[in-house]
Amino acid sequence: MKKLVATALFALWAPLALAVQPYVYGDKTPGGVSAVKQKLTAAGFKVIGEHTPKGVGGAIIIATDEGLLNAVRTAGGTAIVAAPIRVAVQPDGTVSYANPNYWGRAYFRKQFNGAEAAEKAVHDKLTQALGAGKEFGGDVAAGELANYRYMFGMERFDSDKNDLKTYGSFDQAVAAVRDNLTKGKNNCSKSYEIVMADKKIAVFGVEMNDPSTGEGAWLKKIGSSQMAALPYEIFIVGNKVEALYGRYRIALGWPKLGMGTFMSISDTPDQILETLTGVAGGVYEKSSSF
Repeated sequence: MKKLVATALFALWAPLALAVQPYVYGDKTPGGVSAVKQKLTAAGFKVIGEHTPKGVGGAIIIATDEGLLNAVRTAGGTAIVAAPIRVAVQPDGTVSYANPNYWGRAYFRKQFNGAEAAEKAVHDKLTQALGAGKEFGGDVAAGELANYRYMFGMERFDSDKNDLKTYGSFDQAVAAVRDNLTKGKNNCSKSYEIVMADKKIAVFGVEMNDPSTGEGAWLKKIGSSQMAALPYEIFIVGNKVEALYGRYRIALGWPKLGMGTFMSISDTPDQILETLTGVAGGVYEKSSSF
């Protein structure tokens, strides 16, 4: 019987391979952030942080899952960005979470097959803990996510614009990012950190608080219903500090936005790059824009 149930659940997961959306609505939770944290903990997740975009309202809860962390550890490298689980709670109690089937495909990329069971388990635990409403945010073909870009000429996951700073060692890189976030470099603070020292990989959630260029400013233009895209992350692989370039990272989180809306935040990718380069301890050099 257990095998039949498992097979049935996996069959329900498989059709999502045709088209996937980045978020899933959970059940509305009047108790807000506190109640959602309790639900996540009861389901076996470990809550490691909370992110509150300035001037927007609501919060994002960041959690981890042991099975997913093991999959990340096995994959290594840039797969570290797939480690955090993000759940958004709006002021009215509306709950949504980052769809593991979407973000897992985008972040594990060619190694998704090895991580699919872990992502499926996270999906099942989230639906049981928070509810399984409809997906939203914009359809993307599952097969396109490993090499996703919004349109021709825009960056993909592995853009060379991701590079922020190279250090002499992994430990030096981690120490620099941690120290700069603690000091509030470029008006930023830390939402969470996940460090796998044995694999020399780490990821930090960054709260960008500048009133003019921070996330609050551009969320007001592109919509905060998809807050589970946040926080933006800095990650470390070996001795290199990186961050996914904005024309990839924002497009991945808001794939159905029209070009006109993206043009309204045309300065944002480079503003994010400048901000996070400083957090990494690097020297900003302006890149090309839209």
